Amino acid sequence: MIYCVEDDSSIRSLLVYTLQNTGFEAKGFETGQKLFTELKEKKNERSLILLDIMLPDEDGISILRRLKQDSHFSSIPVIMLTAKSAEYDKVIGLDNGADDYIPKPFGMMELVARIKAVLRRSGRDQTKGKRLYNGPVIMDVASYTLTVKEQSVELTRKEFELLRLFMENTDMVFTRDTILERIWGYDFDGETRTVDVHVRTLRQKLGEKCPACESYIETVRGIGYRMTTHQDTI
Repeated sequence: MIYCVEDDSSIRSLLVYTLQNTGFEAKGFETGQKLFTELKEKKNERSLILLDIMLPDEDGISILRRLKQDSHFSSIPVIMLTAKSAEYDKVIGLDNGADDYIPKPFGMMELVARIKAVLRRSGRDQTKGKRLYNGPVIMDVASYTLTVKEQSVELTRKEFELLRLFMENTDMVFTRDTILERIWGYDFDGETRTVDVHVRTLRQKLGEKCPACESYIETVRGIGYRMTTHQDTI
């Protein structure tokens, strides 16, 4: 569960909507008090908190300190969201136990990527140790293996990461630039053609085991790529 503590109702609604549409369970709260009420009822539930600093009843740093001082909640990852971008404010948040710090305004794709990164680092990644399914395409995230129609498919690391991105976000369209940032990193200075080459190779490898699977990764003209959802497992 992702808890979003944000007093601006429009931002809070957008956060919850985005997270729910990228595979997360999410709830929004406008105050720290409402967050703590929820947490006390769901003590054993795996969660992550998106915490705004500027709140009406109690500021985010104070809430963060309370979380980290309480043995029931101290292990919950926290990402700070704030309009304050000064280095000092970031240091205060991180020194008090925040796992990441995102200044406003921020892109929703970046936010989702950072949430997944924090969940991986904290051992709370919901896909870690599990399998991703799309028709006869089965990915074991923990063992870095892929099978199509029960036949093993060898992938390079980047091919695996790219396919994982698609399988975790089926039917979501990714631009080439977004894929470059997510898979190759923000400092990658190559061309978007790199994405096209890897997509083509993925299609070929899927198609070798299942001809119909070659078309699972679709080109969205003028935008990028998406992987469509398929239910059949035969």
